[in-house]
Amino acid sequence: MELKEKTTETLEKELKSLQTLTGMLAGILALLFIVCIYGLISEGPKSTITALLTVPIALGAILPMNYKKIKEIKIELEER
Repeated sequence: MELKEKTTETLEKELKSLQTLTGMLAGILALLFIVCIYGLISEGPKSTITALLTVPIALGAILPMNYKKIKEIKIELEER
């Protein structure tokens, strides 16, 4: 369903939930990244910590997509 077909209330709810989830995801990924870096510094390169470091890097690609969607929703709401 395209943004133009959705009601204003639906878009506002979607915007709020997307902003909340994106913020939570960014916080969790930042925390995981910091924990992995700390583990690498304190314990050296072990396979578990090194493998775990790829998770925040890989999932970080979701953030730009979410920010793009938030921007699109905001533009649609401003046009109405």
